[in-house]
Amino acid sequence: MNLANKLTIFRIILVPIMVVFAYIPINGDVYGIAIPMLIMEAIFIIASITDKLDGYIARSRNQVTTFGKFLDPLADKILVLSAMVILVEMGKLPAWIPIIVLAREFIVSGFRLIAVEKGGVVIAASVWGKIKTVTQMIALISAFVDIGAFFSFINGGLSGVHLIINIVTSVMMLVSTIATIFSGIDYIWKGRKILSDK
Repeated sequence: MNLANKLTIFRIILVPIMVVFAYIPINGDVYGIAIPMLIMEAIFIIASITDKLDGYIARSRNQVTTFGKFLDPLADKILVLSAMVILVEMGKLPAWIPIIVLAREFIVSGFRLIAVEKGGVVIAASVWGKIKTVTQMIALISAFVDIGAFFSFINGGLSGVHLIINIVTSVMMLVSTIATIFSGIDYIWKGRKILSDK
């Protein structure tokens, strides 16, 4: 097993560790941010870095494998959706956001299965997918250190750096959700021909 695949597996292993810290009662905070949230933030950032690193290593060392192609996107989805579910349970994120993300992933995965059956038809990625990925990572990274809930800055009660963090989290999460919807629609439109029986 090459280094890139080991990093991908490491990213998956980090997910249950991150989840465990959501339930460990650790007292104390730093600037109002609970210590478990800071730990989960650190774990999520490390996992996100391995996402970029394993792809770079695989390409630069010519170590792209079938196993890596299968596991890398799966690891990304596990990481993102696990983080979102944790945030929903903590009341920081509305459930409809991960529902949209999950629905989009199921639809795209279904299209990819059909594409493979039809000889490996490639559906080009769109700019919406890139916007989704970037804004989603920014939103999730800031969400773990956000002491407010989704768009709670509108109601007041937050100030200083906490207000800025909540605005960044809320706006980036909304943009990523919109991009998720449009990237899904774009994918369906581009791949509509593979649903034909001709």
